[in-house]
Amino acid sequence: MAFELPRTLSPSKVSSFTDCALAFRFSAIDRLPEPPTVAATRGTLVHAALEGLHTLDPPDRTPEAALACLDAAAAALVDDPEYVALGLDDEAATAFRAEAAQLVQNYFRIEDPTTVRAIGLELKVEAEIDGIRLRGIIDRLELDADGELVVTDYKTGAAPSTMHERKRLSGVHIYSLLCEQLLGRRPRTVQLLYLKQPLAITTTPTDRSTRGTRRTLGAVWQAVERACEREDFRPQPSRLCDWCAFQAYCPSFGGDPAEARRLAEQLAADRAAEHAPAEAAPAERAPGDLVAVQA
Repeated sequence: MAFELPRTLSPSKVSSFTDCALAFRFSAIDRLPEPPTVAATRGTLVHAALEGLHTLDPPDRTPEAALACLDAAAAALVDDPEYVALGLDDEAATAFRAEAAQLVQNYFRIEDPTTVRAIGLELKVEAEIDGIRLRGIIDRLELDADGELVVTDYKTGAAPSTMHERKRLSGVHIYSLLCEQLLGRRPRTVQLLYLKQPLAITTTPTDRSTRGTRRTLGAVWQAVERACEREDFRPQPSRLCDWCAFQAYCPSFGGDPAEARRLAEQLAADRAAEHAPAEAAPAERAPGDLVAVQA
């Protein structure tokens, strides 16, 4: 193939490809670096705070404890390259922290954390399904009152309109499929908790929705294979372009994808050199040793 296939698909990669095949290529195949954003870094901070909250005993999961978990996560984030690269001044850093705190407080308006029985937090899952290697991270896997599985995904951005809810739920349906493959049990419920509104979007995976998820994954993978074989990743301009890190290489903005390819090859060479074993130092030669010299 002209382009090497990605080794795996994840819910975010599936969404990326369906949103814009060219942006998917830049990210998943060319592996071009993307600068950190305030929104994504704030999301990382809030996820860490909620993960910490759910490691506490249920009676201790109070709003005050959640903010303490946020403080601990923020302290750990200070030296993180992703946060440092944002270059926030004091005023922006204060706003960043305040917005994260509001999202954490909003969480308590969606559910009572003392009733949650989490069995996995930030759970890495990976399996091969229908010949496709799938992987991802489940924010929270839990048991409901009847002992049935529930997949929960936290969202720190804006909730979708009703017409776009199904697409946003596609990611947690993939996690449901992974749970069924790995645990032998289909979750009873999958849900998205939008902390900004706040709002919960919940659905029940069924035989029909599971078949639909498998068909979608198969169709996306076949489309990725064709695009790699034909070197045909086309841009799909939309409002998402306003947040795209790859405009400089996109023909919709006067860019040249070939420049991205050259950069990708250089970065790949740099990574290979970085991980190459160091050349062994020549052995010290004792007097009288013979050394072969090639003319």
